Amino acid sequence: MKRRFFIEKTALAAMSSVIGAELVFGSNLPKGYIPLALENPDPFKLFSLDSRMSVLNNKPWNIEAKAHLLDDKVTPNKFMFIRNNGIIPQKIDAATWTLTIDGESAEQKKTYTLNELKTKFKNYTYQLTLECGGNGRSEFDPPAKGNQWTVGAVSCAKWTGVRLRDILEDVGVKSDAVYIGYHAADLHLSRNPKKEPISRGAPMAKALQDETLIAFQMNGEDIPLAHGYPLRLVAGGWPASVSGKWINRISIRNKEHDGAKMTGMAYRVPCHPVAPGQKIAAEDMCIIESMPVKSLITYPRSGAVLKKGQKLVIRGHTWAGELEVAKMEYSINFGATWKNCTLDKPVNRLAWQHFSATINFPKEGYYEVWARATDSQEKAQPMLLPGWNPKGYLNNACHRIAVKIKA
Repeated sequence: MKRRFFIEKTALAAMSSVIGAELVFGSNLPKGYIPLALENPDPFKLFSLDSRMSVLNNKPWNIEAKAHLLDDKVTPNKFMFIRNNGIIPQKIDAATWTLTIDGESAEQKKTYTLNELKTKFKNYTYQLTLECGGNGRSEFDPPAKGNQWTVGAVSCAKWTGVRLRDILEDVGVKSDAVYIGYHAADLHLSRNPKKEPISRGAPMAKALQDETLIAFQMNGEDIPLAHGYPLRLVAGGWPASVSGKWINRISIRNKEHDGAKMTGMAYRVPCHPVAPGQKIAAEDMCIIESMPVKSLITYPRSGAVLKKGQKLVIRGHTWAGELEVAKMEYSINFGATWKNCTLDKPVNRLAWQHFSATINFPKEGYYEVWARATDSQEKAQPMLLPGWNPKGYLNNACHRIAVKIKA
């Protein structure tokens, strides 16, 4: 797998870190030259990921986990999916990093250093579910363009930071405010500094929730570079694109934010059901907000083989965007009948919930274990694919694993 690196002499320290040794005579590098050690970078070493993760794209980097790798109750860094729209920033100095709040509906423009954010405002820690809006895209037919995520573009880490609400209150919000939009330091794939790769946002109601954080730690440590170091917006329960990385500015808007990938077809689904393959006008597409109810069997790995009479213990996670999961079930007869799983309450709002069940199989042969979650508004996962949409978003079909019972 090859990746073209644009080499700048000011990025020598970053290159040395990737190579694992000092880049001797690095100051003599011709502009645009690619050191041999960087022609085929190892993304697992580059991002400290487990080598069993799956790389979907390297320009930009998009990497997902497999279902059985997500068995931890709190997702460790090495199994966190990576979804980027642009080029990861290289020249980051946390000591001089700032966050500016501005916009038509800001009472004043105000800038905070990273240290001021950490010390001026109370710090909070929440476990928050982040899922790519396109998670499960690979199952749609006809196929949808974009990264062909399977089931592993989801995580639930512990995030520490300050409430966005507290910062906005310190700045002052005008009565006409309806939206916030984020701006960040990542570079557009065209390398045009005037183009933002992504600049999404959320309505004020979401921005003002207790759990919406300006985060500076993930799982008790500084946020890794690939996940937004040194500062990230985290808005759990909504598509992860709302949780902007490397943020340095937030705009308080008096209208729906119109940044990059907020308009047109991006992160939108048809406002009403459509036929597969049907062309849809942009004005008939609605912005994705709360993610749908979903679940994932994380143990055992699909393809498990058991002896006749052996019981199978399954476990996994389930989540429902802004809502809570009220019921979790499994089926071993392709959805003809369902049995209840044990379901835990979330550790906090917007965290995923854990489920388990012990299964007996009646005879030898091939089985599939299907998992189905129902949210607090009694909406259940579809057994197979949900309604088709042109961008392949919001596939919340039941997760399934294969099991063989042998003598």
